[in-house]
Amino acid sequence: MDVEGLRAKYQALGPELTERSRRLWAATEALSLGHGGIGTVSRATGISRSTISRGLREVRAGERVEPGRIRRPGGGRKPTVQKDPKLARDLDALVEPTTAGRPQSPVRWTSRSTRRLARELQAMGHNVSSRLVADLLHAAGYSLQLNQKTREGPSHPDRDGQFRYLNASVLRHQRRHQPVISVDTKKKELVGDFKNGGREWRPKDHPEPVRVHDFLIQEKGKAIPYGVYDLKRNEGWVSVGIDHDTSTFAVRAIQRWWEVMGRPAYPRATSLLITADCGGSNGARVRLWKWELQQFADRTGLTLTVCHFPPGTSKWNRIEHRLFSHIAMNWRGKPLVSLAVIVSLIGATTSETGLRVRSELDKGRYPDGVRVTDEQMATLRLVPHRFHADWNYTIRPRSKRTK
Repeated sequence: MDVEGLRAKYQALGPELTERSRRLWAATEALSLGHGGIGTVSRATGISRSTISRGLREVRAGERVEPGRIRRPGGGRKPTVQKDPKLARDLDALVEPTTAGRPQSPVRWTSRSTRRLARELQAMGHNVSSRLVADLLHAAGYSLQLNQKTREGPSHPDRDGQFRYLNASVLRHQRRHQPVISVDTKKKELVGDFKNGGREWRPKDHPEPVRVHDFLIQEKGKAIPYGVYDLKRNEGWVSVGIDHDTSTFAVRAIQRWWEVMGRPAYPRATSLLITADCGGSNGARVRLWKWELQQFADRTGLTLTVCHFPPGTSKWNRIEHRLFSHIAMNWRGKPLVSLAVIVSLIGATTSETGLRVRSELDKGRYPDGVRVTDEQMATLRLVPHRFHADWNYTIRPRSKRTK
């Protein structure tokens, strides 16, 4: 049989042959050709002469392997981890430097790519590739994962008690048909053609171009959304500030909610319950927050009751998953190119449960670092509650209600 015939025969059989059966087939073909058969088969198939010669030795010796096996036990290339016993240990030391006793390791949590790990291992004398590193990591039980927010820090011993107290206060105010709101500051947003997480429908292969780097554009600044959520009416108000997230800005947002949405909905209201986080511009220890609430109470005649969530439990604040989450879903994939776009997108937010949102741009200036003196604090009509006075208190107006 000529070279072309052998080549055609091999092309037809090759895909069905295993490593061993290919070697034995080439050997039998070489035997049938006689003198020069090894060279002819090698030219026709591309199989090396040494492989064909090995096949001839196996055929002549009548070697057998177990059914279902391709090689004899122990045959084939040895795994790298067997030839290099230190490889797995050194890889583990790079991936988990603190547990392996190597806090000075150059590869840290933020740079553990397989290519970087492979380079570090090669510098230590190991013959590895990034593909092998990935295989070893998977075999050791590693996988690519995102951070998961599950740690809330040490649990306060009165955490559950505060939740029960807060819930009872909300129910009591609602039974009296008095408004109850949840307040907080949403994540600050850079204004401009920046990448915004998520995807939106666009013509195929025409994504909206955005900036590569998220650096503040000075002339556009940043947006500071402060939200007010009405627990009973499923309505939200968001003031979008442009200066600083201070207590003055926070209370100003609450006042605007009251003027635009609260007072028309609760014309006979005499009190207002505010649920808020324990930190930030509406923090339980912030003097300016209480001072500004007193001014608000004086202007409106409302008796204000404030209940703070325990430290480390901000995710339980209703506004987070009743208002802010829907805003984030509404503008996902859309660059926040201007303040007007931000206000519009917030105002267009809805939900299947009937959420309505109004938004307004607040161009006011709210300098930070404002101090409230002891003398000013002494003028407040602040009544601490018996249970956790640091988290629960009432502020009464110092003058009659003004229309």
